Amino acid sequence: MAPLMLRPWSFLLFLLVLVSYHESSLQSTRSGVAQATKRVFLYPQSPKVSSIVSSKYRTAYHFQPPKNWINVSDPTFFFLSFKILINRQSFQICDYSKDPNGPMYYNGIYHQFYQYNPNGSLWGNIVWGHSISTDLINWIRLDPAIERTSPSDINGCWTGSTTILKGHQPAIIYTGADTQMRQVQNIVFPKNVSDPYLRDWIKPDNNPLIQPIGQGLNSKQFRDPTTGWIGPDGLWRIAVGAELNGYSAALLYKSEDFVNWTRVDHPLYSSNASTMWECPDFFAVLPGKNSGLDLSIAIPDGAKHVLKMSLDNCDKYMIGVYDLKNDAFVPDTVLEDRRLWSRIDYGNYYASKSFFDSKKGRRIIWGWTNETDSSSDDVAKGWAGIHAIPRTIWLDSNSKQLLQWPVEEIESLRREEVSRQGLELKQGDLFEIKGIDTLQASFFSVADPARGFLEQADVEIDFELTSIDSADPFDPSWLLDIEKHCREADASVHGSVGPFGLVVLASDNMEEHTSVHFRVYKSQAKYMILMCSDLRKSSLRTELYTPAYGGFFELDLEKEKTISLRTLIDRSAVESFGGGGRVCIMARVYPVALIDGSTRMYAFNNGTSNVRVHQLKAWSMRRAQVNLKKG
Repeated sequence: MAPLMLRPWSFLLFLLVLVSYHESSLQSTRSGVAQATKRVFLYPQSPKVSSIVSSKYRTAYHFQPPKNWINVSDPTFFFLSFKILINRQSFQICDYSKDPNGPMYYNGIYHQFYQYNPNGSLWGNIVWGHSISTDLINWIRLDPAIERTSPSDINGCWTGSTTILKGHQPAIIYTGADTQMRQVQNIVFPKNVSDPYLRDWIKPDNNPLIQPIGQGLNSKQFRDPTTGWIGPDGLWRIAVGAELNGYSAALLYKSEDFVNWTRVDHPLYSSNASTMWECPDFFAVLPGKNSGLDLSIAIPDGAKHVLKMSLDNCDKYMIGVYDLKNDAFVPDTVLEDRRLWSRIDYGNYYASKSFFDSKKGRRIIWGWTNETDSSSDDVAKGWAGIHAIPRTIWLDSNSKQLLQWPVEEIESLRREEVSRQGLELKQGDLFEIKGIDTLQASFFSVADPARGFLEQADVEIDFELTSIDSADPFDPSWLLDIEKHCREADASVHGSVGPFGLVVLASDNMEEHTSVHFRVYKSQAKYMILMCSDLRKSSLRTELYTPAYGGFFELDLEKEKTISLRTLIDRSAVESFGGGGRVCIMARVYPVALIDGSTRMYAFNNGTSNVRVHQLKAWSMRRAQVNLKKG
């Protein structure tokens, strides 16, 4: 995230936060930048500060707490970034936080746990928040499931995972920060498995189960246990993210009873391309099957395995096989440059966690999305952080990449619909999708006094390409910095095939807008499609992080000449899925136009080749019931 300039009163906030750090909580990284470890606030943050952004930018159907700070389960991605200018010199203090907590489906109810600060909208005092749902969209808030009550978690209850054991008993293994700030692995069980809400969880006396013992193991980089799986020998296994001998590793542990664990003498997988993996996730998938696999039973022949890790402020993954003989993950392709690793999402998305949904036989993945305004804004709003919409995730038929799509339950929020087919977009055309409530759509003219607004919407659009022979050539070096290429080849730069796509949350004069668009490139015998979500003109406000996110995907345009785009707009959240879920981009935006409800939406084409809107459908979205308090 971009560093934040402090206003005079914000400097007081900075001092308060700084005081809460112990000297030993700053540790040097390989880059020489000070990295703050987990901390506990000793004071409650005031809920009395009011701000106009309090209600205007709060999402209507994304998961978020009623107040205070959320990130999904731990603390290693949240950037509390201050930039202080002293004699023309600057320094930063960054506090990172991460992970999503063990979601699960149990006895007819979905459970979502999340890293939560009950006392304020900045990171600290971390406990496991707990919410339940029957449809993944509407949520009831319960009391925290895990709190800092034991020596093995007194300094923080961080990320972990849920596993359904034999006998249909849930168990959660999570990372705790003990009295020495070591990262250890603990377990909790439901106090009463007959309670449909699993409100109370108990900690056995033998915590911690796993301690950071072993040569070369960094005791402060040892966290985020995965969901358990059963090997061919009948023993349970989990993996834990770690820094081992200065490199990243998913350490492997075995257990017969899920309580007494032994470390295997080799990692599940390790890499010298980075120093630490957070939030590892390990699961099985079947090529071309839009369904999930339960890790607690035997995995069928032909299945592939996915190892996901969180690093570099994003979630990356590898596809490969689980070598049962050697108890190790073997990726199909090993890329030394981690900039080329596949990503779950190319935007503001981190610390994701998947689970097997036995209700519908699918795998669902959740990720955390941070605020990208200032920390002083977070304090003023009284809340910070949301979850992306839960997504179904599966492997494509070629076993090359994961595909994702919003869970079908989100469609229950759809209201009025606008549709249009066969619309030809020439270079420079801007087609306005007017207020969905009025079921109108028209070509846009600056002089048109009609006002349309779209703050909560679900848009699906298929772009049909009339000519691809003239596509511009692809440069493989763009893959090393896709965001840079999106900045240079933005929506205003004419290309041969593209840019074309959507403009959302736009002001009347287009001074504010967010562009989600495609470009088509020719690369030898294949086509590469660039998808960008450009936030640089998303708001007139300052002190915001406004990047141009982007990702590439391949598509056989000789067979199918349409490129699909689905975008969920939820006030300050713009979540997009390109090419049937081949590239996903989550973004946070804070347009001033949102305050008075004057935002607009358009389909556009700025390439020299015409593009046809084969089909466009857009729905307004009603508000979900998110985190109502259960009595």
